[in-house]
Amino acid sequence: MRGSLVITAIAVLAIGGAGVASAAQDAPTHPGNNFTVVEHAITDTVVDTGPAGDSLGDLLAFGNPIFDAHNHEQIGNDQGSCVRTKVGAAWECSWTTILPGGSLVVEGPFYDHADSVLAITGGTGRWATARGQMGLHARDAAGSAYDFNFQVNDK
Repeated sequence: MRGSLVITAIAVLAIGGAGVASAAQDAPTHPGNNFTVVEHAITDTVVDTGPAGDSLGDLLAFGNPIFDAHNHEQIGNDQGSCVRTKVGAAWECSWTTILPGGSLVVEGPFYDHADSVLAITGGTGRWATARGQMGLHARDAAGSAYDFNFQVNDK
């Protein structure tokens, strides 16, 4: 659902990372500091809070499955929300990606028609001291799946 919202004026949380290259590895049970996972955007729900249709302040909530870099095996999930900040152009998002060994929290922009880079603001377990960035890239025009390219720096 997110994909159609994102591609349309009601973009969804989708995750894109402009010019971000995908890591060639799966996210194993204990991924390294640079790895890619794939989100399947199947639960995205937009709450229209203002004027009918896409408008400033609309909300996007989601909790989606996360797959390995080859998009074959589910290895985790995510959960989060976004607020529409630029009609037809951008959302400001915050979410947690839960993987074997812990979770990573990101915050930043999601652009309707471009990749983006979000800040890694922390984590749990294996990533308890994590900082860095996550590139977000739509895998298709429908916005049904997104690459999350994590570049983790431990404090």
